[in-house]
Amino acid sequence: MDDNKLTAIRDLTKFAPLFLKVKLKKGGAGDFTLNRAQTYIHQRLEAQLSERGRVRALILKGRQQGCSTYIQARYFHKIITSKGKKAFILTHEKEATQTLFGMAKRFYDNLEPGLCPRADTSNAKELVFSVFDSGYAVGTAGNKGVGRSQTIQLFHGSEVGFWPNAEEHSKGVLEAVSRSAGTEIILESTANGLGNYFHNMWQAASEGKSDFQAIFVPWYWDSEYAVPLNGMKPNEEEEQLLSFYAHDGLTPEHLAWRRLVISDKSKDYNIGLEFFKQEYPFTAREAFLNPIANVFINSKYVMAARRNVVESEAKLVIGVDVAISDKDRTAIIRRKGRVAFNLEMLSQYNTMEIVGRLRRIIDTEKPSKVFIDCIGIGAGVVDRLQEIGYKQVIGVNVARAANEKDKFKNTRAELWSSTRDWLQQEMPVQIPDDDDLHGELCCLGYKENSQGQLQIESKDDLKARGMPSPDRADALCLTFFDGFYGSEVQYPMPKRTGQEKGMFY
Repeated sequence: MDDNKLTAIRDLTKFAPLFLKVKLKKGGAGDFTLNRAQTYIHQRLEAQLSERGRVRALILKGRQQGCSTYIQARYFHKIITSKGKKAFILTHEKEATQTLFGMAKRFYDNLEPGLCPRADTSNAKELVFSVFDSGYAVGTAGNKGVGRSQTIQLFHGSEVGFWPNAEEHSKGVLEAVSRSAGTEIILESTANGLGNYFHNMWQAASEGKSDFQAIFVPWYWDSEYAVPLNGMKPNEEEEQLLSFYAHDGLTPEHLAWRRLVISDKSKDYNIGLEFFKQEYPFTAREAFLNPIANVFINSKYVMAARRNVVESEAKLVIGVDVAISDKDRTAIIRRKGRVAFNLEMLSQYNTMEIVGRLRRIIDTEKPSKVFIDCIGIGAGVVDRLQEIGYKQVIGVNVARAANEKDKFKNTRAELWSSTRDWLQQEMPVQIPDDDDLHGELCCLGYKENSQGQLQIESKDDLKARGMPSPDRADALCLTFFDGFYGSEVQYPMPKRTGQEKGMFY
């Protein structure tokens, strides 16, 4: 073996193209060189391993981007270059189990002679190297006890969003992996709706509430998801997508391929588009959207607002959606006329801590109005702020009758309608460049009730569909309680006593 190969043994990015063979999409086998998505995943995992000594990761990706191939290569490499590493791979169906194990077998069967000892066990589900005290096994989700009795250092859960008995597996096979240095748990999947195990795990990781890091891989990072234009010119929607994602690698050729996939899936463009979003998402939030036919706010207006840069000298108004539960967070957003900005999320603040944060904001930023949802715990926040002299604080009961009773079921519907009108007006508007806000603005359905009033989907109905509470979007809607531009009245800041000065700061 030459010197270059010897130095590549420990580095997967060098080892893979020299020693590992993979099945190519176009047919045949070839050297395994990491693509963009695989390189990104590798860098994220290695950074976590260096920082924490172990890997815990959730990977959300589009179809066939090479994520599973990378993880098989990662674990196979560790098994034959170190001792005491036992890997277990759990997939969602028997065919996938066979496919993933076939990758490992291909790696082993095509290794350069003399690179590693002969496997003591090599069958349809297992590779064992006793000299290393290492091994590689696979199983299929379905049997609740699968993998439970294993001693595992490296675990790969494939297409976790499609596992039956996912909760049981999490209590069994995942607990077989210790928290020791060098252990790894990597769970990957395409999205499969909301409210399931993988979605809940993703939400927790995204919000920093678990040991797992959330890694998203957009579909257009794959150069194979592109076709020649053949005279195709981007339409308005595609132009927006290019303006939004071209800096990250999206090309017109990618969009030409996207058109083909959408049209192949359904003659109805909207049905094909919803399929594409789940299978080939631009963002994590888009992947997890539970598609409905009657979305109240069209995504294209939100996308345009995220890209716009607008100046405004209008009065500052602030919207606050209060929450203190573990799952929901208090959302605070500022708006000056056509510009909404500085979205702030408060996690696990109690009522008095929220009051303290809002006092600090009001004293510093001097808004003309602060609109707070006063249903439930928000009422206590409003009462306390008004009690200590903040007259610009206004409680909003979104369940009460609307101003235009003939048009809207309640104030909530009226505020969401104002928000939609604001986004769709001819003059450009600007909102924070935030995926979660985008998703929340575009997640609600609507209908016209028997009295001809607009009725927006309730939070209870949203929860039943597996969707989280739209706290950010609700906070933005609250800023329209006093119209597009808010009040022109400025309220003086109340004077604080010596005792009060230290209460909230």
